[in-house]
Amino acid sequence: QVQLVQSGGGSVQSGGSLRLSCAASQYIFSTHCLGWFRQAPGKEREVVAAISRDGITTLTTSSKGRFNISRINGNNTAYLQMNSLKPEDTGIYYCAAYPTPNGGCRMRPNDFRSWGQGTQVTVSS
Repeated sequence: QVQLVQSGGGSVQSGGSLRLSCAASQYIFSTHCLGWFRQAPGKEREVVAAISRDGITTLTTSSKGRFNISRINGNNTAYLQMNSLKPEDTGIYYCAAYPTPNGGCRMRPNDFRSWGQGTQVTVSS
């Protein structure tokens, strides 16, 4: 079982910024796609951003221009930098991973096999 340990999150006002972190083993960073998901109250979990083991990033339409996903292989940590936050960004955020022996990174929740513990992000208007 892959272990992903999250940190960060909290409460901010609309327009503010937060950074989430996801730490994993070196093996995971060299072999897995990493993604960030959000689950709002009463809604299904949805992908926010993903980054391949080669560092290729993918953002959803609602995330582009405001969020940035990155990874630092030296400390085996992935980040989600969230700027210009809106109340609709409120939810529990999860990092997740799945192995990609051939590279690439899909944005489908069912592909991700390992999940972090989740962290609450609350944006007030």
